[in-house]
Amino acid sequence: MSAEIICVGTELLLGDILNGNAQFLAQQLAQLGIPHYYQTVVGDNPQRLKQVIEIAISRAQILIFTGGLGPTPDDLTCETIADFFGVPLVERPEIIEDIAQKFAGRGRVMTSSNRKQALIPQGAEILPNPTGTAPGIIWQPRSDITIFTFPGVPSEMHHMWRETAVPFLKNQGWGQEIIYSRSLKFWGIGESALAEKVAPYLNLPNPTVAPYAGKGEVRLRISAKASSEVAAEALILPIEKQLKEIAGLDYYGTDDRTLASVVGELLRSTKETLSVAESCTGGGLGQMLTEISGSSDYFWGGVISYDNSVKVGLLKVNPEDLDKFGAVSATVAEQMAVGVKMCLSTTWGLSITGIAGPTGGTDTKPVGLVYIGLAGPNDEVTSFEYRFGTMRGRTLIRLLSANTALDLLRRQLLTRL
Repeated sequence: MSAEIICVGTELLLGDILNGNAQFLAQQLAQLGIPHYYQTVVGDNPQRLKQVIEIAISRAQILIFTGGLGPTPDDLTCETIADFFGVPLVERPEIIEDIAQKFAGRGRVMTSSNRKQALIPQGAEILPNPTGTAPGIIWQPRSDITIFTFPGVPSEMHHMWRETAVPFLKNQGWGQEIIYSRSLKFWGIGESALAEKVAPYLNLPNPTVAPYAGKGEVRLRISAKASSEVAAEALILPIEKQLKEIAGLDYYGTDDRTLASVVGELLRSTKETLSVAESCTGGGLGQMLTEISGSSDYFWGGVISYDNSVKVGLLKVNPEDLDKFGAVSATVAEQMAVGVKMCLSTTWGLSITGIAGPTGGTDTKPVGLVYIGLAGPNDEVTSFEYRFGTMRGRTLIRLLSANTALDLLRRQLLTRL
C-alpha cells in the first residue's frame, strides 16, 4: 500500500512557482507512515492528466491531487478524474451556498463561473475548504483506490489536509506507524568518499541510511519506521552513533544545526570570542554568525576589507606584501586574521580573501581561488588555500568560502577541547 502525489498546473512545469505542496505532503505522509514512492507534475491538460492517473492507479492506492480546482476554464482536475472513471459530475447545492456566503462576507457577489467549483464526481464526499472557495473531494471510485483533491493554494491545502484528510486516513487504519528521519551533516568530505566509508550501512532495511549532497555539504538521512517517535529513535540512535564514529571530525551537526551555530556553541562553551575580516565574501560570514540568536556573546564584529586601503589602514596588512603577493594570498589572509583579532581584541580572528568571479581571475589565480586565515590564542596563525572551481558561480563560491572558514575554526576548537 502506498500513496502518490500528483500536482496539477502548467505554472509548475514552467517553473513560475515552487512546488512546496509536494514537499509538504511528502513530509505529512512520512508522519503517517504511509509509503510514498512517486510524485508527478502535470500541466492543465485533460489527456495528459488521464495518462498520469492510468499510471498512478497501477502502482499506488492513495492518489493525492493538488491544483486545478479553481473556477477558470483551465481548472480541469475534478472533471478529468470523473471522466477517467466514467462517472458524471453532480452539482452540490451546499457547495454553492458555502461559496456564496464567503463572497458575501467579503462584500462581493459570487460569479457564475464559481458554480463550476460545486461540480464533483457522483458518489464523492466533499473535502471542506474553510478559507477558500475551492472544496476538495475524498472519493473511492474503486475499492482499492482512494482519491483526495486539494486546491493549489498552500495555506488552504495545509488546513484541509490536517483537519479532514488526516482524520479520514487514520480512521481507515493508516497512521499506526510513522516514518521518522534524522539528518547527519558533514563538511570537508565528498559524497562518494563518505558513501564508501559507510557502505555497509546503506543497505539496512530499518532504519535505512541514504546519502545526499548539496552546496558543499553532505548528509546522511537515517529513516526508521516504527509505532512511535520514541520507538523510531531507539532504532536510529545506535546507527547514528556508529556513523558519527566513522566520520570523525567530518561530522558537524544534526538536522537544523548549522556550522555557524555549532561554532557558536563551541565558542560559548570555552568563553572565547571571534572577529572576522572578509574580502570576497562581502559580509556573508558575519551574516551567518549573527543569524544565530545570542551570537553577541562570542562574536564581536568584523571588517569588510574589499579595498586594499582598508586592509592596510584597519587591518595593518603590510603594503609591501600586498604588492609582492597580491590581496589573494596566504600571507595577506594571515595578516588580515591577525589584524582583525588585534583590532577587536578577540580570542580568534578569521579571514577570507579570494576571487569569487565572474571576472578578476588569471592563469595563476583563477576564479574560485580562496585563502582563509586563522589567528588564535598564543599568537598562532595559519592559512589554508582552496580552489572551488571556475564554474561554480559567485554566490556559491562565497557560500563555500564562508562555511569552509567556519568549519576550519570548528575543527580547531574541537582539537583544543
